[in-house]
Amino acid sequence: MSAGSAGPSGSSRAPYEGERTVGQLFAAATADLSALVHDEIALAKAEIRQDVKRGVAGSASGIVAGVFLLASVPMLSFAAAYLIHFWGVPLGGSFALVAVAFWLLAAVLGLLAWRSFKKIEPPHRTIEGAQATAEVLRNARPRPATPEELAQLER
Repeated sequence: MSAGSAGPSGSSRAPYEGERTVGQLFAAATADLSALVHDEIALAKAEIRQDVKRGVAGSASGIVAGVFLLASVPMLSFAAAYLIHFWGVPLGGSFALVAVAFWLLAAVLGLLAWRSFKKIEPPHRTIEGAQATAEVLRNARPRPATPEELAQLER
């Protein structure tokens, strides 16, 4: 719209130099709000992705612990027990020592899994950012109209 031409409301006031129109202000505010929302979503994705990686690492440790308990016990316990028995320990004691060794191994792997799960946290920065954005939007107020603008609206 050229300076001095009538706007949609019939106003013939030209914008002051460097002053933006309401449409330009609204477009800028919409673009800024859109960028802010996209940034908040990207931050949430990054934080959740990090926690998912920690969860996968913890799950892998837990699965490995389960595999050692279930699959290795029948195969290796007999061999180990007979090896210990060969060294002079009674056969029953040999099997007990092998079982305790597998339990200790499972406990260590389970502890690693528990520590990985313990590190998972909610996305604190995303929550704080969203709350701050909501607070700013809740307290946002348009600038008051100037007396000249009010006079033109009354015409």
